[in-house]
Amino acid sequence: MSASRSRHFFTFMLVVGAVVFGMVLAGGLQITPVGNAAVTGAGNAITVSAPGGTLGFADLAEAVEPAVVSIAAATFEEQQRRQNPLEFFLRPPGQRERQRQPDEPQRFRSDSGGSGFVISSDGLIVTNHHVVRGADKLTVTLGDRPYEAEVKGTDPATDLALLKIEAGSSLPYLQLGDSDSLRVGDWVMAIGSPLSLDHTVTVGVVSAKDRALGISDISFENFIQTDAAINFGNSGGPLVNLRGQVIGIATAINYGAENIGFAVPVKTLQDILPQLREDGRVSRGYLGIEITNLDFKDAEAFQLDSPDGALVQAVVAGQPAENAGLRHGDIIVQVDDRPVRDTRDLINYVASKPPGTRVTVEVIRGDDRRSLQIELGERPGLGEPVAAIEDDSEGGIDWLGIEFQGLTSGLRSNHGIADNVSGIWVTSIEPDSALYEEGVRVGDVIAEVNGRDIETVNDFEAAVGETSSGSYVRFYVQRMDPNSSRVISFFAPVRKP
Repeated sequence: MSASRSRHFFTFMLVVGAVVFGMVLAGGLQITPVGNAAVTGAGNAITVSAPGGTLGFADLAEAVEPAVVSIAAATFEEQQRRQNPLEFFLRPPGQRERQRQPDEPQRFRSDSGGSGFVISSDGLIVTNHHVVRGADKLTVTLGDRPYEAEVKGTDPATDLALLKIEAGSSLPYLQLGDSDSLRVGDWVMAIGSPLSLDHTVTVGVVSAKDRALGISDISFENFIQTDAAINFGNSGGPLVNLRGQVIGIATAINYGAENIGFAVPVKTLQDILPQLREDGRVSRGYLGIEITNLDFKDAEAFQLDSPDGALVQAVVAGQPAENAGLRHGDIIVQVDDRPVRDTRDLINYVASKPPGTRVTVEVIRGDDRRSLQIELGERPGLGEPVAAIEDDSEGGIDWLGIEFQGLTSGLRSNHGIADNVSGIWVTSIEPDSALYEEGVRVGDVIAEVNGRDIETVNDFEAAVGETSSGSYVRFYVQRMDPNSSRVISFFAPVRKP
């Protein structure tokens, strides 16, 4: 075979190989629309399949769209109409003799919107709580028909709401999928009404899971992050997998980024749906603690074999956990024979129980392992304050890189420090110190050292001085959140040189 024929043959084989590889890759990514979706009729759950081929995004959108709705929310307010003091002089001369009208209420209207999706043939619709919050009138548009909607239930903690429309016939509805089995990189599709553009479809992947943003009750936040475009108006719309099943509810976006959106996992909806449907609200069990996950540094500081467990940062006074003897610094490793590997295990289990349920928690406290019986309660009230300790002395520790002073009544008043909080006030901290790297800042209160309560500067200096070189020192720190009235508490483990 000549050299010229050999080159042509080689080129031909490269082209054939590239085509074959492209077909295999596209088929693996499930983006080749060679099959038509099979969809059930009205009155049944929408199911999506691709007999004889691979499902395309166009097929998926066509199948899911009939169960996606847009929501218009109208709010009416009355305000006093104030007359202009110069109104008499601004009138034409022939009208000045008319008597002034007294102040009269004037009605104002504000409109907003969002998205949602049908979950039952009798017209139950899921959306976000913030879409319907405070609305006096809700209109749901399904296809080209508007319906007046009733709020069946809301849950601000998870930002979810359940609506009901009377369509007069059975409706197609979406099935709820399995958000727990989602993997980062899975394809997802978002459908909604961004900026009032009905039934807009965007496609992307699961970018991350278990995100906490602090936009609702952070205890229950475990958002799915996706790069499928989510915009204003998408809120409450479905995030579906390639089988047309809802795996998330579009909820939030990141203003300063391109295609960073967040959705509530459908598992959260499934957990609370029975209560929303029957009671219109969600009642959850409550321990009365603030908890955080452990890392390997924490495990070493607490002399644990692994970072499994939930570290108790604070115990709310007068609430079930305190009444049962739980303390901050305890590490919860088990609840009712269920292992607690992280905070999510504990939060989800306790929240799934109604108030009044008795649970058994197993905790590690120092070298001890003990079980506590706790009867779950409702949301807390504030405990009774104790007399504040006055300490105007000052001090500093070079190897920690901090300076500090005792808590005085003036400091408490100026910085909102409760009388039942004791410790030392951090007045200066070096930016290269170990405590700074652990998150301690000027204005924080260090309330404990290695589990020992700190009330004065002398207490703090003595507790730090008694720790041995080369060991971890655990500092329990409290800080007022500038965006709310709550106290942020955390441990800062630092190795002593």
